Amino acid sequence: MAHAAAVAKPPRPPRRRRASATPRRLPYLLIAPAALLMLGFIAYPVISVFYYSLQNYNPTKPWRNGYAGFDNFTRIFTDDPLFWDTLVFSAKWVFVEVGLQLLFGLALALIVNQTFAGRALGRALVFSPWAVSGVLTSAIWVLLYNSQTGITRYLADMGIGDYGVSWLSDTSTVFPAVVVADLWRGVPFFAILILADLQSVSKDLYEAAEVDGASRIKQFWHITLPHLKDAIILSTLLRAVWEFNNVDLLYTLTGGGPAGETTTLPLYIANTSVDAHNFGYASALTTVAFVILLFCSMVYLRLSKFGGESK
Repeated sequence: MAHAAAVAKPPRPPRRRRASATPRRLPYLLIAPAALLMLGFIAYPVISVFYYSLQNYNPTKPWRNGYAGFDNFTRIFTDDPLFWDTLVFSAKWVFVEVGLQLLFGLALALIVNQTFAGRALGRALVFSPWAVSGVLTSAIWVLLYNSQTGITRYLADMGIGDYGVSWLSDTSTVFPAVVVADLWRGVPFFAILILADLQSVSKDLYEAAEVDGASRIKQFWHITLPHLKDAIILSTLLRAVWEFNNVDLLYTLTGGGPAGETTTLPLYIANTSVDAHNFGYASALTTVAFVILLFCSMVYLRLSKFGGESK
């Protein structure tokens, strides 16, 4: 028996339990409700816009409602001069605003990135306009541009200009006026993103450049700017899309006037849908604007080589 016990077979190892698929799927199951909810909120409006772009839909004229095919799009490109005027102004608005916001935002980021007394307070003051809502920003600048109590009144008291002048009502001054108002709100966006990227630049690079005798301009051109490449590309793209779709500021300050001088394509779409109740044609305009933005974004990312190595 002792011999039998000695040669007894060792106990079998416990069987490995098959890994359950539930733990692997659990994260997806947890985010599924939120994902479906977001998909519904995003997909339904987009599909609705594409659907109504092929319809004649005006609640105030129900007898004209029905399938229109591509008639709305044909009208846009062949029989609507306002579309081309607003599109040209939108391109001008985006180019001027994004360019100036980038320049001033870069300058502010470089300044507040330096070490000086009261830097924390300076950063807070620089970034504070970005925390203000668009409607409140519009209200602030409406008061500042008021012909009776605003900037022009104080300038007239100092002998600069005349009393009762409204910059927002003059076709020669309305564009610079709205540009300045939007600059106040948009510059901090670039300053925040660029400052965050500046703080990741190694100080050793600047020290090595100083040892080699590189000037501040050369350090900026060969060290700082290449490091900020992707941040600048991404921020300019995001801001260009936001500026293209900017409605609240222009609508509150000028309503697209005077004489349509500040009517962008999105503002034209808003007026067509909300004021004229022509939702079918407004949906077609929205579809065209979407395609334009998508095409320009793809071309911009392609030409800028976003994510690629800087030479």
